[in-house]
Amino acid sequence: MNIGTDRSLGAEGEAATAENHENGKKLIAMSDCLACHQEQKKLVGPAYAEVAEKYEANDKNIDYLAGKIIEGGSGVWGQVPMSPHPDLSQDDAKEMVRYILSLKK
Repeated sequence: MNIGTDRSLGAEGEAATAENHENGKKLIAMSDCLACHQEQKKLVGPAYAEVAEKYEANDKNIDYLAGKIIEGGSGVWGQVPMSPHPDLSQDDAKEMVRYILSLKK
């Protein structure tokens, strides 16, 4: 199932998606991400809602953004660099991204 594009989920799929998003939210809360990001307001980095509006929730973007979380970087949202998180697993980073992208209105 492609969480980002399948809008015809049944009750079971909706529960699994909500659970995935909740796991991503918990992973963010346990990390240092909230020192620079908030859900709706720009701090040092963009608000998660801004990221969700910029990127469609598809496998390519989930992989790309998970890589940015792990590797860090700058230039997309300004010159302030995002710290790398090399100890974060690819799977955990993807869960975090799925949560962030779920904030799209």
